[in-house]
Amino acid sequence: MANLPLSGKSALVTGGARRIGREIALTLARAGADVAITYLKSKDDAQETVRSIEAIGCRGLAVEADVRSDALVRAAIDAVTGKLGRLDLLVNNAAVFDSAPLESMSLEAWDAVFATNARGPFLVAREALPHLRASEGRIVNIGSLGGMHAWAGHAHYCASKAALHMLTQAMAKAFAPQVSVNCVAPGWIDLDEPGAEEAGARFAARTPMRRNGTANDVAQAVLFFTSGPKFVTGQILAVDGGLGLV
Repeated sequence: MANLPLSGKSALVTGGARRIGREIALTLARAGADVAITYLKSKDDAQETVRSIEAIGCRGLAVEADVRSDALVRAAIDAVTGKLGRLDLLVNNAAVFDSAPLESMSLEAWDAVFATNARGPFLVAREALPHLRASEGRIVNIGSLGGMHAWAGHAHYCASKAALHMLTQAMAKAFAPQVSVNCVAPGWIDLDEPGAEEAGARFAARTPMRRNGTANDVAQAVLFFTSGPKFVTGQILAVDGGLGLV
């Protein structure tokens, strides 16, 4: 493990129990990092992810936390740094996806998406910042192609991810030079979800690379930002197979 790019580092992946978050957590562990994850409802999945991290040979930790809550985020950061001793890498992955007609969207639906997708990364980054500055660490936010291109049926989601993209660039300025901050913006990612086959086929046909993305595609982009040149900061990297060019 000593020769791996993230050996000796400690990472936190919010929403790391399942899907893309799980793959990011395991990819960081395979690169040598001890990895903590947060979860909200997926306790069993979180425990399985921790077991997988430990099977790789790294320390793992699952913390129940609601990223919308100031107090719970603070408690989660304390738990992570208390167990792992330091924090070098933060991946703000926890998010919600929703669809609704803009003309009839409720205020509750709008606020619910922004609370997780925009306020959450702000709160977690703010509480983690003293530890990240001490370790000269890195933050990677998980944005979306929807934050770069408008989707009429997902206006609140797109707006929240666009806010996260701008927050990434503001953080990059505010937290420099100790902390680099970047964003990975996935396009359509195949996650083997029921009912998504038809939509997935349509997106794959439109994508220049003639396939949809995978969780590993996203995780490898995160790995680049966490292990590559720290001089790279404030960047929004689309991981979309060229779909955003169409």
